[in-house]
Amino acid sequence: MRTSPLPSTDTRNTTAQDPALLPARAHKGRGAVSNANGRFEKFSHHAWDDGWLTQPGDAPANGDDAIGNISEAPRLKTTLGIDGARSVITRNQSPDVPFDRSINPYRGCEHGCIYCFARPTHAYLGLSPGLDFETKLFWKPDAPALLRKQLAAKTYMPAPIVIGTATDPYQPVEREKQLTRQLVQVLADCRHPFSIITKSALVSRDIDLIAPMARHNRASVAMSVTSLDHRLSNLLEPRASAPHRRLDAIRKLTDAGIPVTVLCAPIIPGLNDSEIENLVAACKQAGAQSVSHIVLRLPLEIADLFEEWLENHYPDRRDKVMSLVRQMRDGKVYDATFGTRMRGSGPIADLIAKRFDLARRKHAMTGRSLDLDCSGFIRPGPDGQLSLF
Repeated sequence: MRTSPLPSTDTRNTTAQDPALLPARAHKGRGAVSNANGRFEKFSHHAWDDGWLTQPGDAPANGDDAIGNISEAPRLKTTLGIDGARSVITRNQSPDVPFDRSINPYRGCEHGCIYCFARPTHAYLGLSPGLDFETKLFWKPDAPALLRKQLAAKTYMPAPIVIGTATDPYQPVEREKQLTRQLVQVLADCRHPFSIITKSALVSRDIDLIAPMARHNRASVAMSVTSLDHRLSNLLEPRASAPHRRLDAIRKLTDAGIPVTVLCAPIIPGLNDSEIENLVAACKQAGAQSVSHIVLRLPLEIADLFEEWLENHYPDRRDKVMSLVRQMRDGKVYDATFGTRMRGSGPIADLIAKRFDLARRKHAMTGRSLDLDCSGFIRPGPDGQLSLF
């Protein structure tokens, strides 16, 4: 391992500049290819071949794995730590989203979506937005109690809460921890309106809690469907539910009377934009009522991670995809300007939006809405119990 000052997060060309640096290798079941240091770290760390390691692809000695053979990347384990947050409801004032408050039960996400805009937040923990983001997770065991406390405050005024805006509330660890289910239970007890964003079929587990709220227009679900191509989906979102399982979850939710919107996000020109019409049609057939889209966003470290991913999985498309991305951002990789950061600008972005509008009209679908009823809210008492009156 070699250490060097970290002037930027761009590590794409380090191996070309120094052949002794070992190239990053994709890990089975993981999205990011590398584990580059976050933008707040003083030094970057690179694997360096000092001559003791055999080269990638070298034949093992005597039929066994040679010592130091690096042709196979080691399997990475997922760890779970505790997030000691003192509040659970996060506020925002973004004009690009139709809500002002959200809950994220977990930090980091094992789904490993390479494009995830939350990856850079791991840098605040001194961790990498790369592989650390999808292998070093944190959960908030006190979240249900903290939520009751915040809802009990006399100054609190109800408005729809969105669960899962940064990382997926139904990622694999939720099967064991059931933290999201506990939060949904608190909101249901208080008759507080909420919406859930996920790309996991596990959300159907909680239909028993969501459906009664939905009957009173107090709950909805937004399912993220990026591609119907299983290979592409598996590379983009390696530990998320397969496309057919998401469509099946939409059917189950819809059959239970829960309104479902589909988020086709992100749309990546040159990679999944050819699927727009088929995506909308499939989601409509599954029962979704509305659909919206977001084009690829590459803030901070994600730009390098995504281009590295392209180089590993779609090297023949890398230059074309990045060119199209820049055409949607006025020649830049990313533009954070409100109003355009979600949709982009220019002919490519306009064409994508037009195709979605036409597909939406063809299938009688609407855009996403969070028009939920807040009038039935019951404020919990100071001890967390609900009032009788």
